[in-house]
Amino acid sequence: MASTADVNVGSYIRHNGDICQIIEWQHRTPGNLRAFYQGKMRNLRNAKLNEHRWRSGESMEVLRVEVHELQYLYREGDNLVLMNPTTYEQLYVPASLFGDAMGYMKEEMIMQVGFESDVAIFARPPKVVELEVTYTETAVKGDTSNKVMKAAKLETGAEISVPSFVEIGTVVRIDTETGEYLDRVKKEARS
Repeated sequence: MASTADVNVGSYIRHNGDICQIIEWQHRTPGNLRAFYQGKMRNLRNAKLNEHRWRSGESMEVLRVEVHELQYLYREGDNLVLMNPTTYEQLYVPASLFGDAMGYMKEEMIMQVGFESDVAIFARPPKVVELEVTYTETAVKGDTSNKVMKAAKLETGAEISVPSFVEIGTVVRIDTETGEYLDRVKKEARS
């Protein structure tokens, strides 16, 4: 067991049975009271923020987490098969770790997966992905307002709202955390 002195910003701990990452960590000594540590942490299971106070020197479970960048190969049942691009080792990671971002993932994307003693505990897809629009309704003529949104289906099967000027075949950027349209990818001039 480690103590509060062994924790830093970015450390992973087990708190109330959940794995959390420390986001803020401060040592405080208010007036004539005992010193304590004030910590703000993100729960990796549900991504909620939590604050807690620990007595100075209190023991806590600090986890050794290794983060690897892995390439998405394919889905097999409830797992994703990911490959380490340097060793070519294939690993099975539960798809549930990716949450709603699974709808924006396609083969060959690079993502981060955190392991604690060879068990995947969290996964982060790329923050922004570029996907092609496979279906969308045609825009209504004369409706040129910038705020008009319409439904569109992406190459992964996910549905999002896009501006009215986006057509079938357009490649768009999407934020995987919120599922929102960011912008369209400009076509490069071919020589």
